[in-house]
Amino acid sequence: MDTADQGPIDRPLSNDVEGLRLNECWEVLASLTIGRLAVLGADGAPDLFPVDYLTHGERIYVRTAPGSKLMDVARDPRVAFEVDAVGDGLAWSVVVRGTAARLDADDEIEESGVLDLQSTNPTVKSNFVRITPREINGRRFRTVSR
Repeated sequence: MDTADQGPIDRPLSNDVEGLRLNECWEVLASLTIGRLAVLGADGAPDLFPVDYLTHGERIYVRTAPGSKLMDVARDPRVAFEVDAVGDGLAWSVVVRGTAARLDADDEIEESGVLDLQSTNPTVKSNFVRITPREINGRRFRTVSR
């Protein structure tokens, strides 16, 4: 995925919803540390997990505990990853579709910075997953006052 492509998104959105350019999507992804990882569970149904993450280069890195999401990624590496926020009268969302792989190479683990990623969950997180994006879409809109 080439972040040099900073042109407009390639599908029309409504007058009320603005599509984010690729570089804006990466800025949003880099600005947060908690997202949601969607994997296909053993029963074929999607599962969703909140995860701590960081971006490095054009990839997303997750630090996680052993468990079902690692087994799910090993069985079927197709994943989705999402972040969103609401604030200052705006709401926005970025969705990444791609492939995930458990990291075993010490050099990539160290270079990515994922070792320094602090977990918001108290369980030990000694496994690392790399998400390689295939498609990234983002949007933002003004929130409605209530």
